[in-house]
Amino acid sequence: MAEATQYTVTNRELVELIIRHADIHDGKWIMMAAFGFAPGNFGPTNDKLVPGTIVAIQNVGISRAEPNTPPEMTVDASVVNPRPKKK
Repeated sequence: MAEATQYTVTNRELVELIIRHADIHDGKWIMMAAFGFAPGNFGPTNDKLVPGTIVAIQNVGISRAEPNTPPEMTVDASVVNPRPKKK
């Protein structure tokens, strides 16, 4: 069997992974991303340059959901990472 070279996750799975990694046990969370924009002149050669912009994903993370956020967009930390039971 060939060695895996890629792993992908859905947005929901990414939120769940971050919740577990950050050890968050309560609240409803959504995915967030910060974008950067850089204007410039782009083209295959200098005589074919045109104005444009580059959009870069600077980081992704999670943010607490606002009360009016549709439930389909949220992940409940108490469900995906419940607090450990006390002994």
